[in-house]
Amino acid sequence: MITTTETDLIRDFHRYLNAVETQGEAIAIVRGSLEVARMVPGLSQQTALEVMRDLYGTLPEKAAKDWLNDSRIGSATIAELNNPWDI
Repeated sequence: MITTTETDLIRDFHRYLNAVETQGEAIAIVRGSLEVARMVPGLSQQTALEVMRDLYGTLPEKAAKDWLNDSRIGSATIAELNNPWDI
């Protein structure tokens, strides 16, 4: 975490904001010797495809193959999608 004063933050705001955005740094803003605020990175935004991209790599091999085949076939019914554990 980077610590800065209010004055330095105002003077060089763009540099601090870039550190938060590109390096994931948190910035502690102090006034006197007390921390009064923090700038922290926002939540990352991912598409559903990005989130699910590596799912098959965490599954057991057979489950990963089944998942991959099922995702390509598109044969699941609405009932199966609503409750995939009801086999």
